[in-house]
Amino acid sequence: MHKESIIILDFGSQYNQLIARRIREKKVYAEIVPFNITVEDIKKKNPKGIILSGGPASVYGDNAPTISKEIYELGIPILGICYGMQLITHQFGGEVLKASKKEFGKAELLLDKAELEIFANIPKESQIWMSHGDHVTALPKGFKVFGHTINAPVAVIGNEEKKIYAVQFHPEVTHTIYGGQLLENFIFRIAKVEPNWSMQNFIENEIERIKEKVGDKKVILGLSGGVDSSVAAVLIHKAIGDQLSCIFVDTGLMRKNESEKIMETYGKHFNINIKMVNAEEKFLTNLKGISDPEQKRKAIGKDFIEVFDEESKRIENVTFLAQGTIYPDVIESQSVKGPSATIKSHHNVGGLPEDMKLELLEPLRELFKDEVRKVGRELGIDSAMIDRHPFPGPGLGIRILGEVSKEKADILREADAIFIEELRKNELYNKVSQAFVVLLPVKSVGVMGDERTYEYTAVVRSADTVDFMTATWSRLPFDVLETVSSRIINEVKGINRVAYDISSKPPATIEWE
Repeated sequence: MHKESIIILDFGSQYNQLIARRIREKKVYAEIVPFNITVEDIKKKNPKGIILSGGPASVYGDNAPTISKEIYELGIPILGICYGMQLITHQFGGEVLKASKKEFGKAELLLDKAELEIFANIPKESQIWMSHGDHVTALPKGFKVFGHTINAPVAVIGNEEKKIYAVQFHPEVTHTIYGGQLLENFIFRIAKVEPNWSMQNFIENEIERIKEKVGDKKVILGLSGGVDSSVAAVLIHKAIGDQLSCIFVDTGLMRKNESEKIMETYGKHFNINIKMVNAEEKFLTNLKGISDPEQKRKAIGKDFIEVFDEESKRIENVTFLAQGTIYPDVIESQSVKGPSATIKSHHNVGGLPEDMKLELLEPLRELFKDEVRKVGRELGIDSAMIDRHPFPGPGLGIRILGEVSKEKADILREADAIFIEELRKNELYNKVSQAFVVLLPVKSVGVMGDERTYEYTAVVRSADTVDFMTATWSRLPFDVLETVSSRIINEVKGINRVAYDISSKPPATIEWE
């Protein structure tokens, strides 16, 4: 375990990952754990500080999440955020009641004890972000009020002797102007952590760990060409060389020239042992007649597992299955109430067949996406591969709405390639978060030359986001959109109409299916 770390007890706040990211940005390792982690497990992790996250519950609600009071006796500094503050108050004998006014949004924080270490370099008045319905009405024994707002007489409390602090607002969101400073003060001044979390440091440790875990055994990995599986492949290869075999399944639902790029980059450049399986016919045959997005995902996932399983059996003495699992996947699967509601069955195609008796190797499971990209750069992966936008596991299968066919996949590949080419040409590709084209099962009348046409409609989608939880549509220049539309209609046989998607997430999702 990391010598210098902060753990975040997860009470279901939508901002949990943000807390971890903010701390990691300060070169300190932060880990999110379920709120009901045992005291013994906390001791094993030996963190320098503990953060109790926010969450939607009320401390008086049925099945309200709570923690063992022993945690407060470990002598580890604690910071409670929102629900975390109410829980501390409740467990120490204070009083929490429903507020007469719910506070949501911006508020002014006024510090009552600005001289405290926890407030170093924070002005006496500053903007914060509130999001709560309950508030503290009577202080627990041993605690004092350190800050208030107009609507919340108790906005910051603390017990300096026990090094327990709590805030009613969210320091992790950007709307809390000095929130980053508050977290920094807690980490470095109160918890006294050494900033030693870096990607170079991670790579060195992980290579040693992989060598130790794998020994002289063999590892297989399903390489999709996406950022996560690619970085995992290069990192594992750096540790164990030819003991790693990668299987790349061409589903026939890949982007234009994808297979060639993957074989060139990882096969030739990195000398990784890759076997490419062309399974286009199998995938497209099994997608015939299916229009429902969930059924399409399941069919593609099932075929992928079958092909991967069949191919992996040809490699002898394999002990480990490597996957590009990253930290948000881990958090989602260990969420306090089980994985969050299924918005879609799963983001990545694949998974373990029931009878595949292999041990998992997941070298990136501690990292957020931006950290994975940093590792990729450190390992020398070309930025054109590392900075690519996310691509769904089922590929074009869920960007072709309705039934999938080879004809539609070929049409969409060409249209998508034109859009991406124009974004790169205009230096916009790295400024937007995810861009692609969707093919609708809708034909409309058009005129080309003197002839009437009856062809498909394509929708161009580009979204801007920091964390992919929320997103806004990209304000692309009209002249670029005009060029994209004109080129797609003129160069791609089968499309005679192009629309631009101007929906934000929520209520829409970034992908259409």
